[in-house]
Amino acid sequence: MSTLRFQALKEASSRKAVPFEETDRKSIIFGSNVFNEKAMKQYLTSDALKGVQGAIQHGTKIDRKLADYIAMGMKEWALSKGVTHYTHWFQPLTGTTAEKHDAFFETSYDGSDPVEKFGGGQLVQQEPDASSFPHGGIRNTFEARGYTAWDPTSPAFIYGTTLCIPTVFISYTGEALDNKIPLLRALSAIDEAATEVCKYFDKNVKKVTATLGWEQEYFLVDSGLANSRPDLIMTGRTLLGHTSAKGQQLDDHYFGSIPTRALSYMRDLEQECMLLGIPVKTRHNEVAPNQFELAPIFEETNLAVDHNCLLMDVMQKVAERHDLKVLLHEKPFKGVNGSGKHNNWSLATDTGVNLLSPSKTPMSNLQFLAFFINTIKAVNDYESLLRGAIATASNDHRLGANEAPPAIISVFIGEQLTKVLEELEGVTKGKLSPEEKTDLKLNVVGKIPDVLLDNTDRNRTSPFAFTGNKFEFRAVGSSANCSNAMTTLNTIVAKQLKDFKIEVDALIESKDMKKDDAIFNVLREYIKQSKKILFEGDGYSEAWEKEAAKRGLSNFKTTPEALKARASKQALDLFSEMGIMNQVEVEARYEIELEEYTKKIQIEGRVLGDLSQNHVIPTAIRYQNTLIENVKGLKEIFGDEFKTLAKEQIILIREVSGHIEGINSKVEAMTNERKKANHLESAQKMAEAYCNKVKPYFEEIRNHCDKLELLVDDETWTLTKYRELLLTK
Repeated sequence: MSTLRFQALKEASSRKAVPFEETDRKSIIFGSNVFNEKAMKQYLTSDALKGVQGAIQHGTKIDRKLADYIAMGMKEWALSKGVTHYTHWFQPLTGTTAEKHDAFFETSYDGSDPVEKFGGGQLVQQEPDASSFPHGGIRNTFEARGYTAWDPTSPAFIYGTTLCIPTVFISYTGEALDNKIPLLRALSAIDEAATEVCKYFDKNVKKVTATLGWEQEYFLVDSGLANSRPDLIMTGRTLLGHTSAKGQQLDDHYFGSIPTRALSYMRDLEQECMLLGIPVKTRHNEVAPNQFELAPIFEETNLAVDHNCLLMDVMQKVAERHDLKVLLHEKPFKGVNGSGKHNNWSLATDTGVNLLSPSKTPMSNLQFLAFFINTIKAVNDYESLLRGAIATASNDHRLGANEAPPAIISVFIGEQLTKVLEELEGVTKGKLSPEEKTDLKLNVVGKIPDVLLDNTDRNRTSPFAFTGNKFEFRAVGSSANCSNAMTTLNTIVAKQLKDFKIEVDALIESKDMKKDDAIFNVLREYIKQSKKILFEGDGYSEAWEKEAAKRGLSNFKTTPEALKARASKQALDLFSEMGIMNQVEVEARYEIELEEYTKKIQIEGRVLGDLSQNHVIPTAIRYQNTLIENVKGLKEIFGDEFKTLAKEQIILIREVSGHIEGINSKVEAMTNERKKANHLESAQKMAEAYCNKVKPYFEEIRNHCDKLELLVDDETWTLTKYRELLLTK
């Protein structure tokens, strides 16, 4: 009997929900562990408070003297809550977060007079050793220095007994070594570009903020069952395992009653989120068994990204208290839905207007159309770059396999808005007649709110869909840091809005057009130029693949293919022009992402080889020996008649042998291809070799292992099965 598997099953089936009680109403505890405006008003001087507010709202620099006062107030606030350490919390190019804890504690040179100390220097900048973080050739190995610098736009928070200060991470030579710096630059770029366009419609607008509402999908598995699967622990997904007879086919899990243990976990997690100022609002069962989702209220994008990074860490820590394991991998289980992280994106003005939300007045709707059509044009022009921004080894399981959504980037806007664009496409070139302008404003632009009110169609196969007052970028992976996708999206829209402003101004100045005429003329051309990206049908169909190819849209099903766009001339020109990243920073990220892909496939290959040869084959041989003993016994008792009586056993013995041979030969071939790939010097060629030469063996090896799982006696099978992982509540 497989002791570990059955012991884990016994423990999992006997576990009860961990008791949990909320400490207070969410509205009361929200942000209690955040150094927000309420805390700052209590612990900062008026000058220090104004300094932080100026940095947040206008990007003004905080001088070192003021930083000392801010640090003093932040320290006193933290100490009042039992904090003992502080850390600069940052997002290196590993896809996760990083932190180095230092105590609020110093002594004099002779060890006497211990004090709690934290000054402006420690708040504003630190020097963590950068030697082991990915850098993509930005620095030499012997130049390990890197700096973290405080980001005052994202408030400090307390987790456990540590004060966490969100920071950026830069190299000694000034290049960005993290995900936050390019994002902040992109958000600044779209603020500037969108504000300029807004002035066509409302001169009072002084700032535009990109907003983000992510939807985090995840699986919950009993920790004991997860720990009995080495592949889950080391790669985040099951590399083998036969699908359960019952999976998601009955649709009985989606939006169903939340299991008791999962609900207790969710309540505990939500309280932690409230304390940390993460405004989570929605929770529900997702499609696959033991799959769930949580989603927050929209926030400013930089803060939303920080909150999602923090959430993914907190999810795992809270799960430990409930004897659960959170799986954030995009495809932890074959045969059931994977997990995504839908990024709902919009733009909001400092006057309280959502620029992607239609209004009741024609002027407001013309503003809506300007931002709506420019966003579509941006995606049309940079679709391959947007695809590259969400390319990872784990996300390939969704995108390349045509699962929610496909690898082809397209935009869905619905039948009614498509008709609106068709009307606008017919606008006369040049100056509009008074009759045409009136008809356009009243009968087309003016009726958009009514059109959207009844626009109930949705397309779940679209990777980039308009959903009423926002665009939903559905292709982002569940384990991803949102910053890559948001940096790219905000940059391409900022670039497009900048070009739009130039074109409109040129028509006003050189053609002596009125503002509305110029806007309509430019939008008309954009509609014509962006037709190829609009698609309303089934994104999973073969017909769409063929149609997309005719339209000239990219269809990168693997990460090595998709990442090429990240270092293309188009990408270099874009990021350079918009001041987001220089050539060194762009090429470094390309190199890092290729290396990450290669290493993940390499690890999966090694784990699969170990599992199949150290778990599956020995288990199959033990079962085969049992069959052989059975055949020998039948021969002893019945003589020549045993051939008839043992016919099925002999067939099974042959079948088991065939699968054992298949596993051994395929593992050997995979290992040889891995060795060849490891000798390649180019990161691109190595990633392609792992993708095209090594990875194809995964499915072949898995097929043999999964067939053996069905043949071998259940009591001797060592690896926890799908039905146990997915259906144990």
